[in-house]
Amino acid sequence: MVKAVIFDMDGTLIDTEKYYRIFWPMALKQFGYEMTDEQALSMRSLGQPYAPQHLKDMFHDPDMDYNKIRAYRRKIMEEHLEKVGIELKPGAIEILTYLKEKGIHRAISTANDIERAEKYLKKIGLYGYFDKIICAPMVEHGKPAPDVYEFACSELKLAPEECMAVEDSPNGVKSAYSAGCKVVMVPDLTQPDEELKKMLFACVDRIDEIKSIV
Repeated sequence: MVKAVIFDMDGTLIDTEKYYRIFWPMALKQFGYEMTDEQALSMRSLGQPYAPQHLKDMFHDPDMDYNKIRAYRRKIMEEHLEKVGIELKPGAIEILTYLKEKGIHRAISTANDIERAEKYLKKIGLYGYFDKIICAPMVEHGKPAPDVYEFACSELKLAPEECMAVEDSPNGVKSAYSAGCKVVMVPDLTQPDEELKKMLFACVDRIDEIKSIV
């Protein structure tokens, strides 16, 4: 029986994942690097310490200043979000309301830091729906390592097999699966390949479709 549902945030609950696809290449270009769309997609939900090394390997530049580039990417993306606002993914309010009414715990597992996660959730009115908000900086290894989901289960005082994870990206799916959670994918920018499908409990088009499988 599922006692908790742990949600990824970007691309799963809120429609922000598409902006990383835009602003990573834009930030890198500012520092003299040309990033392809495929390379940008590979960065989704990639946490520390993997993201810096991934970028350095991608551009064959061990001296790349990842922190400086990331800070610039965050700045220009935040400026854009202040102008356009943050949109909810279809079905987000419906599924969170349903789970709350059923007494099923709700948690967040995100690559964001706590300050940004809380800011986004408060801005779109979702903050009060969650029992726990788990962020990658709280653990040693971000996604695709299992740490964030293991920590979320621990904080919820539940075994991983009692928790369902809802993710939109390959790195997120791998993280939740490695932790032992039942993984549901709601594809956002890409569809799961055959390897990823083996890790999934289910794959749905809209997040509120998990009502039938919780």
